Amino acid sequence: MFGHSLRQKFFCLLLSCLLFLAFVPPGYALPQEKTVGRIESVASFNGAMPTGVTVSQRGRIFVNFPRWGDKVDYTVAEIVRGKAVAYPNAKFNRPQKDQSKSLVSVQSVVVDPLDRLWILDTGSIQFAPTAYGGPKLIGINLKQNRIFKTILFPQDVALPTTYLNDIRFDLRRGKAGMAFITDSSGNGANAIIVVDLDSGKSWRRLNDHPSTKAEPNFLPVVEGQPLMNRPPDKPPSPITIGADGIAISADGKQLFYCTLAGRRLYSVSVDALVDEKVSDKEVAATVKDVGDKGGASDGLESDAQNRVYLTNYEHNAILRRSPDGMYETVVHDPRVLWADTLSVANDGYLYFIANQLHRQPQFHQKKDLREKPYSLFRTRINAKPVLLR
Repeated sequence: MFGHSLRQKFFCLLLSCLLFLAFVPPGYALPQEKTVGRIESVASFNGAMPTGVTVSQRGRIFVNFPRWGDKVDYTVAEIVRGKAVAYPNAKFNRPQKDQSKSLVSVQSVVVDPLDRLWILDTGSIQFAPTAYGGPKLIGINLKQNRIFKTILFPQDVALPTTYLNDIRFDLRRGKAGMAFITDSSGNGANAIIVVDLDSGKSWRRLNDHPSTKAEPNFLPVVEGQPLMNRPPDKPPSPITIGADGIAISADGKQLFYCTLAGRRLYSVSVDALVDEKVSDKEVAATVKDVGDKGGASDGLESDAQNRVYLTNYEHNAILRRSPDGMYETVVHDPRVLWADTLSVANDGYLYFIANQLHRQPQFHQKKDLREKPYSLFRTRINAKPVLLR
């Protein structure tokens, strides 16, 4: 009797569906999620997965490909006529025994307010422990395509567990400016690293401060699926990546940052960060919890109107925070599969990488779910970059 009842229900449901399809009016469509904003394809990548993008004041576009496991022929490239070309040359992109003499694995490329390219080399292949000479910051004069500065991080700044993630600049401070870098390590101390671009001296701030650490047991949902580390031979575990996105306010007074594994935005006083006489405790006292940002983020960016842009990898979106704390959606599109790095360009566009980071094998029991090509997109925002010079 019970089985007969189930069969009846099934056939009734099937009949209802068939009748619905038979009488659907032409052009009928069920409601579905709407997109926000308009994105344009700038370049596609069918090889290694990119993470970073930056655009010079003259419109040159640079991207990078970290050595996370893909075959990486070059870790930094310039987009020339829509194609990626090794930059500054192919030889410098090949790791050498002396890691200080070549690029190891680059996570970020950023053009500074003087239109110079800075390359942030993690010195870590597949997240292996770092050694002196690997983690470094390299400055390139774009007029001459020539390296003018190499800053090697000492081992008490770039720890064996350090993963140098992203960088921002204020060139008005000190003799040659200051840089600020996030250490997003997933298995060690997190921090913001301050760099004196003149002397090359660097130091850690907010080392293992709660604001730079991943939220405990953080569980993001991406493409409708809970995202966790899922090795084939161990139980799933939460993502533990700390301080990642970074942006500087238009007046250079505040540095905004967030963890990759978390949904809150923080800020800290730049004056406190750069003053070596200020204690770590005093620096920590200037940290502000700016609030929940509506989802987890990877990259951050800012514009000359003191607005902060935030990728939102849980919602295939990019948001913008106004100085009054209000958020608006700049882009929401199913093609924005893990927006990674952002770059506000002089042409009034926001450039960003969509690289499907969440589909990597380590999150799916070694199954690589990424689909090529990876994308570099842009969307018009009618804003200018922050130029602290």
